[in-house]
Amino acid sequence: MNSRALAVLATPLLATLSTPTLSAQAATTAAPAQRVEGRLPSGATYLMDVPADWNGTVLLFSHGYRDAARGPSAAEDAPTPEVQGQLIDAGYALIGSSYATTGWAVTEAVPDQLATLDVFTEKFGEARRTIAWGRSYGGLVTTALAERHADRFDGSLSMCGLVQGGVANWNSTLDPVFALRTLLAPDSDIRLTGFTDQATALSAANALAAKVTDAQQTREGRARIALAAALHNIPGYNNATQPVPGPTDWDAQQANQYTAVTGLIMSPAFSRRQEAEARAGGNPSWNTGVDYTRMLHRSSVYKEVTELYKEAGLSLRDDLKALNGAPRISADPGAVAWMSGTSSFTGRLTAPQLNIHTTGDPLIPVQAESAYRRAATASGSGRLLSQAYVDAPGHCTFTTGETVAALHTLEHRLDTGHWDTSATTLNSRAQEADPTTSARYVTYRPTQYPRPYDLARTHTSTPPGAARP
Repeated sequence: MNSRALAVLATPLLATLSTPTLSAQAATTAAPAQRVEGRLPSGATYLMDVPADWNGTVLLFSHGYRDAARGPSAAEDAPTPEVQGQLIDAGYALIGSSYATTGWAVTEAVPDQLATLDVFTEKFGEARRTIAWGRSYGGLVTTALAERHADRFDGSLSMCGLVQGGVANWNSTLDPVFALRTLLAPDSDIRLTGFTDQATALSAANALAAKVTDAQQTREGRARIALAAALHNIPGYNNATQPVPGPTDWDAQQANQYTAVTGLIMSPAFSRRQEAEARAGGNPSWNTGVDYTRMLHRSSVYKEVTELYKEAGLSLRDDLKALNGAPRISADPGAVAWMSGTSSFTGRLTAPQLNIHTTGDPLIPVQAESAYRRAATASGSGRLLSQAYVDAPGHCTFTTGETVAALHTLEHRLDTGHWDTSATTLNSRAQEADPTTSARYVTYRPTQYPRPYDLARTHTSTPPGAARP
């Protein structure tokens, strides 16, 4: 814990009084915030919103993944304009950078975020408390900051974050497309890794997507798509625009998964993989030694798969045998080393971190939280980590109140030295922040992440390229 955190704990009453409570009735007469924009030596832009009555806390926000095709990133200092407005009105200073490059830009994002914090300190002075927070890919950046630059932060908040780390992410992204190719296009030459450029990746994505679209028209195809979705733990209700399926409405659940599987193919599994491979210098993922039967049995949607296979008259055992017997994909050791060194985690925390996640996330499955809990426990930092869950479909679909409640819950831990992350407490804080919207925190424990990989216990992962008998 750094010196600022020690000072806060030494004067808990002062800290409590200086942390305002956010609510829908936040003061509308507050002095306007000063907005500062600029450019770092790396080329990244930065954004700062600092209230005239700054409360002494600065929040360093790390934004999510940006595709290069969408143009240069813009700096962000909050997850939404609504959250931004509430926090500024309550006296928080908000800062963040664009990162110098798009894509899997952790090697740029981390130094750019630290440089932004340096600029803030030069302009406005030392903060009483500094918190790193971010969502989605920004949750990975936030956790990298918390683990590797712990002296700069009093605490951290990851929202729907890639806290399973880079190697685990790319491994689990490989599994569903490997299953789809093996079961739906066994004689095809569709590449799954080793893309030379975006055009090659897009061509492979389109080819596999076409096979999946055709398969969705048959019961057999739908069962196999559900199997692939299960390997990524894609839930049967994963978008608020979807009809809510009943607990045993397997067809409706599969239809919802099909949409998410198509989205996985058309971006993360191919286009984003190619960008990450270019940075890593090769393929950083593998499925040598993977037992897909065992993985499926641990999936959160295993029951759905078994029922759909029965309805289709297919043998699940035969398809799993085909998966386990198919030629495997080996990683490039240098690429694994790069991804491990830049984007995987030790779990070693020296200041509190709170993670929040939606239960119906199809992009970064909620099981990612199990992977980081595993790492933190192995490294002896389990007491510093707490996790909370919002019962909602979609990726990063937190309300304003739920987001603000998470921040206040982390602050309460910093003030008191104790976690209070019960659903009741979080929902109460969320309702106080936004009385017009229902709060959805629940008591929840995610199932195991399919293929965890962390720097605390890497010996439990299959070495790249080494097949087990």
